[in-house]
Amino acid sequence: MKISKSKFVAGVQCLKRLYWQVHEPELAAEPDAAVEAIIEQGREVGLLARQLFPGGVEVDGSGGLDEAIRRTRELIANPEAPAIFEGAFEHGDVVVRVDILQRRKDGRWRLVEVKSTADLKNHHLEDVAIQARVVSRSGVDLASVCLAHVNRNYIFQGGSVDASRFFRIRNLTRRVERLLPKLTFLLRSEFRVLAMPEAPDLPPGPHCTVPVTCEFFDRCNPERPEDHIEYLPRIHASAVEELEMGIDSIRDIPEDFELTEIQRRACATVQTGEPWFSPELPAELAKLEYPLYFLDFETVNPAIPRFSGMRPYDHLPFQWSVHVQSQPRAEPERYEFLATDATDPRREFINSLCAVLGEGGSIVVYNQQFEANRLSELAAVLSEFAGRVETIQRRLFDLLPVIRNCVYHPAFAGSYSLKAVLPALVPEMTYEGMAVANGQDAGLVWESLVRGLVDPAGRDSISKALLDYCGQDTLALVRLVERLLLVTA
Repeated sequence: MKISKSKFVAGVQCLKRLYWQVHEPELAAEPDAAVEAIIEQGREVGLLARQLFPGGVEVDGSGGLDEAIRRTRELIANPEAPAIFEGAFEHGDVVVRVDILQRRKDGRWRLVEVKSTADLKNHHLEDVAIQARVVSRSGVDLASVCLAHVNRNYIFQGGSVDASRFFRIRNLTRRVERLLPKLTFLLRSEFRVLAMPEAPDLPPGPHCTVPVTCEFFDRCNPERPEDHIEYLPRIHASAVEELEMGIDSIRDIPEDFELTEIQRRACATVQTGEPWFSPELPAELAKLEYPLYFLDFETVNPAIPRFSGMRPYDHLPFQWSVHVQSQPRAEPERYEFLATDATDPRREFINSLCAVLGEGGSIVVYNQQFEANRLSELAAVLSEFAGRVETIQRRLFDLLPVIRNCVYHPAFAGSYSLKAVLPALVPEMTYEGMAVANGQDAGLVWESLVRGLVDPAGRDSISKALLDYCGQDTLALVRLVERLLLVTA
């Protein structure tokens, strides 16, 4: 039995995950559009990294593993090949494909693994180390082992991306050498588990989602009842572990068990079945100044920057929605913006937004830091809007801390996200059945729109779905404020 690098890494995360990947792969959850987008982004970053090694030759894997290994050996023996992309190696029933092998002038080799992350992560070490082990034991003289990751400090100046500045290359040779003895133990454990008649009995835990969410997550983590202790806000894993020794339900938590004020409050609402509203809520809502502008942004944050002044993973705002309510209980007016092509949307985005937000009145958002930071980023690259942006930022009213500090409903289930709060407090509003129902989907759908991946007949329906979703977010804020004002009346 052979295992690939990806399966080895899966086994480092969880041996049960490895077993199911090999023996019962059909039980895995299908990768969703978000996972596929991450994979595609990684592929694009990997292609960009090849520009650092001109003349490099890719090993075609379509002919099967044996052919790829043979071709890799040919290229290693050919001094005219300065670098090899996707070289294939096998040793000890472990198969790896190496992103980049660079030939040095002294005839030795430099192994470079490419990651689309913005920093070195702990789990990258096993990933790189298993490659180094297999490659060196295949007879390749490795001088160094490196990881190339995205450099967040790179500022795109327009034109072509400068790969030499886009990447930061970290030399991991010494760290990998220290890790190599551990790999022998890990590989023994993995092959021993794979030889078992059934998957090992391992309990769920943090490893189910770290470093990645396991594709078998639902098999080990059945849906919890609504009153489960894990649905307390910000409950620490150690507290859950202590409680789970005899308690599963929030209703059974002893009064003398140490909880934060917010957790104790949530506990009380679940036990009584009644929502809680703070006596301080009226004073918080009294800070609102009409007319009210309910605001929401949608953004994407691509690894490879697209427009001048952007850094890797900078947010690119492509859509906003505003509902304006002139006075209490007045029907709000809706305004909106959506970029629909691949040109830079930032100037039109901020210019049209400034035209709608007026000169006075509170601008209601949910999680102020997000909108405030996006506005600051726009002002940094479009300095003529800096003064106007500063005025807008001073008018922002964040509804999130008001909810967090002054409201709790048992249906929040420990979350203060808008998607949890809205159906609990305004049950007649829902995102169910919407073509676009969350911000992640909005970004993915918008990408397909502006990249021309949608046929002309579908463009209008996709644009409408995006506008409907963003508009639903701001209308949700309107209805939440109306609900809270009604409670405090």
